Amino acid sequence: MSEIALYVHVPFCLRRCAYCDFITYTGKLHHRAAYVAALQVEMRHWAERFPALRARTLYFGGGTPSLLEPAEVAALVAQARASFHLPPEAEITLEANPVTLTAERAAALREAGVNRLSLGVQSFDDAVLRLLGRLHDAAGAVRAVEAARAGGFRNLSLDLIFGLPRQSLASWQATLEAALALRPQHLSLYALTVEPGTPLEAQIAAGQLPAPDPDLAAEMYEAASMRLVEAGYWQYEISNWALGTAVPRRPWQLPPGGRTEATVRFASRHNLTYWRNEPWLGIGVAAHSWLEGRRWHNVEAVEEYLARVAERGEAVAASERIGAALERGETLMMGLRLAEGVGEVDFLHRFDLPLRECFPQAIERFTAMGLLEWREGRLRLTARGRLLGNQVFAAFLPDAAA
Repeated sequence: MSEIALYVHVPFCLRRCAYCDFITYTGKLHHRAAYVAALQVEMRHWAERFPALRARTLYFGGGTPSLLEPAEVAALVAQARASFHLPPEAEITLEANPVTLTAERAAALREAGVNRLSLGVQSFDDAVLRLLGRLHDAAGAVRAVEAARAGGFRNLSLDLIFGLPRQSLASWQATLEAALALRPQHLSLYALTVEPGTPLEAQIAAGQLPAPDPDLAAEMYEAASMRLVEAGYWQYEISNWALGTAVPRRPWQLPPGGRTEATVRFASRHNLTYWRNEPWLGIGVAAHSWLEGRRWHNVEAVEEYLARVAERGEAVAASERIGAALERGETLMMGLRLAEGVGEVDFLHRFDLPLRECFPQAIERFTAMGLLEWREGRLRLTARGRLLGNQVFAAFLPDAAA
């Protein structure tokens, strides 16, 4: 069987956040029941098209997946097991907004099959949360974590954002300490990107807010890296930290043996599939897929998605063939986001070509600049290279000048 990561997109939100440019909608929750039914139809369609697929993880992203009723989540989990042989022990993640979570609801989600929650906390500073347009406050975020624990979750991830307009280093450090006091198994820390067309961009353009300070954001990132390793978290990816079976000695440490799962117990198994550029299947509005040499994405409108699935079982908007050169480049671009980097043996096994021979100029140039290093047969970013990763990644794409 071919193994995949299975992603289900839930586009409904109670309110759109000021920084968000994801494909999400408010005022469309009345489509929920029809949408859940369509998701099941789409799963069955792809299972018939690719009968050898086996899902090793399931991820409900959004949007706000915690707006689904637990019984609806259970139905989707059951469909994933039936269509894609999702095993009983598989990691099943659901993103949750703190305002949607109670201990009773968490317990019902746990009963539905979800075993990992990703909470969109973003900050423990009420002023920052208001700026972001979040519905919860800091106390509400703490209550949501307590509800998740009371509901039986022992694998909990918190999302936090830094580098915001008017956010101070002290505020960011206080948010980190508040998060660490809750002892989540996983933390995702994202530098703010001001996306075109968002309310936040409009406020900055109008002079109502200052533009983010990239130097301060870099200082926040470095401070977080040092503090989290002190607290026992492995930085296994540029923006992600998790607890493991051993304690890391320094930021951006190569996991022993060069394989994340062996040591970083609570790393996101689902997201590791993306970073290793391995196959995944996306279900739902605007969901993307990468499978058997092709990449495709679904239509973005909820109503159009429902109509297309009803008519033909799927809702693909566009598809493209991914050539071997692009696949090799994207494997480097994504794999270098991981502390484990890209292994020579893994690359040779996958592409039947030596890694050093595929990208000799780029590897030599960035190694000389101190942004890449070879460690235990693996090509990886250096600690300094983490801050300049985008410059490195672009050089491995086929149209880049090596």
